[in-house]
Amino acid sequence: MSATQLGLLTGLALGFAAAFGGFGAFLVVLVLGALGLLAGRVLDGKLDLSQLTGRDRG
Repeated sequence: MSATQLGLLTGLALGFAAAFGGFGAFLVVLVLGALGLLAGRVLDGKLDLSQLTGRDRG
């Protein structure tokens, strides 16, 4: 399992744990899932955020 998949699953699990029921819970799960996906993509090296932070890697 890649870090992207693990990050997405972690974000979704946290979303389910944080809120149950209704449209508001759906939005919370959606946002946390997206954040988990982004974190996983960064850990996999498929998303480079160095330009946003002003730091170069090398």
